[in-house]
Amino acid sequence: MESLLDSIHSPADLKLLSFAQMETLAEEIRAFLIQSLAKTGGHLGPNLGVVELTLAMHYVFSTPQDKFVFDVSHQAYTHKLLTGRRDRFDTIRQPAGLNGFMLRTESEHDSYGAGHAGTALSAALGMAAARDLAGGEEYVVAVAGDAAFTNGISFEALNNIDEQTKRLIIVLNDNEWSIDRNVGAIARYLHKIVTNEHYQQLHNSAQRIVKKLGGKTAVNVLRRAEEAAKSMLWPSVLFEEFGVTYYGPIDGHNLPQLVETFKFLKNAQGPVLLHILTQKGRGFQPAMDLTKKFHGLGPYDPETGTTKPGELTWSEAFANTLVQLANQDPRVVAITAAMPNGTGLDHFRPHHPKRYFDVGIAEEHAVIFAAGMATRGFRPVCAIYSTFLQRAFDPIVHDVALQELPVLFCMDRAGLSGDDGPTHHGLFDIAYLRSIPNMTIMAPGNEDELADMMKTSLSLPGPSAIRYPRGAVPRTAQSSPVQSSTAQLSPAERKPAPQPLPIGKAQILSDGSDVAILGLGNMMPLAEDLAQRLSREGFSAALINPRFVKPLDREMLAKFANRVAAFVTFEDHVKTGGFGSAVMEALEEMDCRVPVVRIGWPDQFIEHGKVDALRQKYGVSVEEAWTQLVPLLASRKRRTLVAS
Repeated sequence: MESLLDSIHSPADLKLLSFAQMETLAEEIRAFLIQSLAKTGGHLGPNLGVVELTLAMHYVFSTPQDKFVFDVSHQAYTHKLLTGRRDRFDTIRQPAGLNGFMLRTESEHDSYGAGHAGTALSAALGMAAARDLAGGEEYVVAVAGDAAFTNGISFEALNNIDEQTKRLIIVLNDNEWSIDRNVGAIARYLHKIVTNEHYQQLHNSAQRIVKKLGGKTAVNVLRRAEEAAKSMLWPSVLFEEFGVTYYGPIDGHNLPQLVETFKFLKNAQGPVLLHILTQKGRGFQPAMDLTKKFHGLGPYDPETGTTKPGELTWSEAFANTLVQLANQDPRVVAITAAMPNGTGLDHFRPHHPKRYFDVGIAEEHAVIFAAGMATRGFRPVCAIYSTFLQRAFDPIVHDVALQELPVLFCMDRAGLSGDDGPTHHGLFDIAYLRSIPNMTIMAPGNEDELADMMKTSLSLPGPSAIRYPRGAVPRTAQSSPVQSSTAQLSPAERKPAPQPLPIGKAQILSDGSDVAILGLGNMMPLAEDLAQRLSREGFSAALINPRFVKPLDREMLAKFANRVAAFVTFEDHVKTGGFGSAVMEALEEMDCRVPVVRIGWPDQFIEHGKVDALRQKYGVSVEEAWTQLVPLLASRKRRTLVAS
């Protein structure tokens, strides 16, 4: 027997169902998501929480004519299922498969691509203003979680909405979580609304009113009751101060109530905000019990929710070292922008709760907040993903570097982020940081080196940045300059304490006279593989761990420029403005005419997929380096023969 989900090929099919059938469909969608994502991984919790909301939106509105904008858009899986992509859903986040976020090139129903929080209101307002200017009639609906309202961009948009349009519907999806539990005054404000006695009474009676009266009449009654309650509680509601009429809170899992409310809001004579209450992870007990874990995860057991035990990650290694350094130095403080779990700072928080600061999804504020703390003698450590730190470029320049304040930026997810795709790849941080005066930039190749770089940064008089990738960290001691960067050691073998590094000094792992290979950070294994291939072919290769992107070790570059046929640089970053470019610029300034073979990502946005496959596709490989080296080595050999 065909399931209801199997019969849905477009939103038009959904409009033929009764409420009872849609309730059944919601159950089928949850079961489908739990089973499918168990194989591929993905953002399970957020999507289980918005099933009824998405069904109601597609039932009342008509995409692609009407426009839906999901903040971040990691909660758009049900939207994908309802818009003709169910037969490809097993490819989500897989190579050449569906993207884990909204993507304009993937479907005409995806009106706006996203991946970073706080953008939905601005984008939706832009669409609404464009519609008004063109004389269109379509509806624009923005769906933003309560966490998005900790982001300054959301309030910049709120400040502008009433000036720019009279037709915009905002859905505030309130589940009290982003990845971690939401923090700050806005979260407390929304909690105050939800838990107030008067609103609880309205919330509990809403379903009865809708059933008795139905449609526009019911919502009008609710509206008048809410206005009375607001006058008793506050002079006004925050959102209405911005010219946006507030409705709610209502049950975000009550399909009839959602549908009737959306029908009413279609006729609103001004911008409106509907506050709905949802449960993240609804329908899957492990996702409700472990909300942080099931926000986004890899494959899991669909019955128990268990995942394979993982190796020590870069994030955990960072947090372990930060605890150690904070134990030794009371000036060390940790700052995150709503990502304690992703950055590892949830491991730091229990050890030093008073020196842990979560500022919400507000990267710009996080950086300026850190600058303020630094002026008072503290040593702030900002743990922010490379891709999210892009939002704070101006504060890094103006508030930190210009004042030469000692803020350490620990950039998690630097390099390719695999399954999450272009919105999450950290491929631009070297380019946007190395042009900033007073900035020191480092990239570790293993756990010990990360610890040493953190120790080094916390002794510098000015700003610094350390970039490291997603995933497991090589746990290698650096006791010997020729130690392989990939040798595995037990925790007991790890050296006892981080040691400061000499600023701007590379580590020469092996000497050579034909080619000098520089493997930045996590790219050292590729550099080692190339060195071994050159050796097998009879060439002498120097293997160098640069450690520092800025300042570069110019003494090392000058030494090898006098003897090698070429330099090779490996980096998990775009070649444009990256580490290889920095080496080329330095050699040119030193009047050294040695060719530089740069191995990195091309000047384009890279799709989602498996890291190894994407590296092969885009030439981030030993094979590409070898192809470019062969003519340079042949030319050197010819010159040597002629000279002899």
